Amino acid sequence: MKPINLNVQLRKMSSLRRLLELTKPHLKKIILAALCVIVVNSAELLKPYILKLVIDDFLIKKVSRNGINSITLMGIIYFIVASIGGLSSFTQVNLINKTGQAIMKELRKNVFRTIQFLPLSYLDKNSSGRLITRATNDVEALSEMYTDVIISLFKDVFLLIGIVYVMLALDVRLALISFAVVPLMFFIVFLLKNKIKKNFSIMKMLIGKINGFMAENISGMKIIQIFNGEKEKNVEFLDLNEEYLKSTIFQVRLNSILRPAADVFQSLSVAIILWYCMGKISNHTIGIGVLFAFTTYIKQFYSPISDLADNYTIIQSALISAERIFELLDEEDSLEDIYKGTSMEQLHGNIEFRNVWFSYNNSDWVLKDISFKVIKGETVAFIGETGAGKTTIISLISGFYKIQKGEILIDGININNIRKKDLRKGISVVLQDIFLFSGDIASNVVLNDNISNEILIESLRTTCALEFVNRLPDGIHAEVMERGATFSAGQRQLLSFSRALAHSPSIFILDEATSNIDTHTEKLIQKVIQEMAQDRTTLIIAHRLSTIREADKIVVLKHGEILEVGNHDELISIEGYYKDMIQGNVIVVK
Repeated sequence: MKPINLNVQLRKMSSLRRLLELTKPHLKKIILAALCVIVVNSAELLKPYILKLVIDDFLIKKVSRNGINSITLMGIIYFIVASIGGLSSFTQVNLINKTGQAIMKELRKNVFRTIQFLPLSYLDKNSSGRLITRATNDVEALSEMYTDVIISLFKDVFLLIGIVYVMLALDVRLALISFAVVPLMFFIVFLLKNKIKKNFSIMKMLIGKINGFMAENISGMKIIQIFNGEKEKNVEFLDLNEEYLKSTIFQVRLNSILRPAADVFQSLSVAIILWYCMGKISNHTIGIGVLFAFTTYIKQFYSPISDLADNYTIIQSALISAERIFELLDEEDSLEDIYKGTSMEQLHGNIEFRNVWFSYNNSDWVLKDISFKVIKGETVAFIGETGAGKTTIISLISGFYKIQKGEILIDGININNIRKKDLRKGISVVLQDIFLFSGDIASNVVLNDNISNEILIESLRTTCALEFVNRLPDGIHAEVMERGATFSAGQRQLLSFSRALAHSPSIFILDEATSNIDTHTEKLIQKVIQEMAQDRTTLIIAHRLSTIREADKIVVLKHGEILEVGNHDELISIEGYYKDMIQGNVIVVK
């Protein structure tokens, strides 16, 4: 039997408490809003009582209309009470909305910060749509609770208490008759609450799938259109959309029961009161003003109950969203602390793998007992068939994953003990799949680092990117669309080289970095790589012989193991796996 995770259970139970804790920095505004609510509710309670006095004392008993008890004065008092209530309501709404939006701003910041520092192992297991839903839909559900529900809940509860007190003060028997049907209302809520909560969980899961599907297909639209997959993808989306439609319709049906039920019970209470008072009014044991006040109070009583019924669904939605958000925020223990460890202002570039074993899922080994050394200034190429573990080695050097066995040393220090900030500052990576952010060319190259325009221009010139950048109307400030869609693959690759060079790395990594560059540009890049390699450790993953043959050392991998190590001539002379790869055209000869 699987043991119960008490921490998870406690987190779920404390979601509401944690939501309330977020209000602590805004406690003064919330208290002021609560005071405004008390004033508003007091005004709501006074207005029917004023009308009761007018009916019983002036219209029925015909008390003197002169002096302090005049109808005119009562009208003035009624107007003043209503005005104070309206002004307090205006103040309360503004205060609570400002507070709610401030809380949402802080929550969004915390969610995005958490996503930024999540380890890649977490991102590998969770879709982007799931995380986007946390940061958008779930936060918005909480926004509705903070701005519409919290103060409304306080207002409704306070109003109910006030109404109950006033009704009991006016006539205990009438009050008890009025409350007779209330238990039925709460019984209906009790029956529906589990279904509402379960369906909200399904809805939020489905909206996460829809967000992920949309993000994935928009990014891959070129592939969809090339292979005429529009129809198939549309069918997939329609099926997903249909599931979401069914869940929302079911939710609407659940929600639609509560308010009509409250209206029915309100009408039933009024009908019972009218039936009960028919004889009492004729024998003058109950005044008409009292009956009027009671019918008004009953309407006021069931109005907050209706609001509570509506708010119940909002609260359930918010609690589900809160659980999902706090589940993400509770990953804090696994977040990368980029400032933890030994400070290294400048990496030298010595790398050593000692009997390294690594698996992404703790079962299927991607790297098996890998050992090698790279000396500062060396250029080392890693080659092998797809799945041999080349890119995994690069990811481990960058500190993206932790190994299960063995040790990785950078300049003689275990990589786990080096500050991630210093480690990654000393490493620049050029990938095959280039990612450019929305903005301009300059911001994509410097990435908000403290890099001067002179270094920016020089890096563009060195990597042969300045020529096409200067042809753009705005030069280095030319707009970059999402993912660099308006640039060719080769241009994006050149900008990626510029980005890597501008940060002056000690370790330079090329992961199939020349695969999207034409032959002429590749020759220029080869010269750049040779110049950079003189003072830096350079690691290369490539399938082009022209890219790897000049390497000081070539590490040949197969199925996560090292088969051969040596330079090009040495590996050719032993007539092993490396030579077979070249002759079998696994390595592109250029």
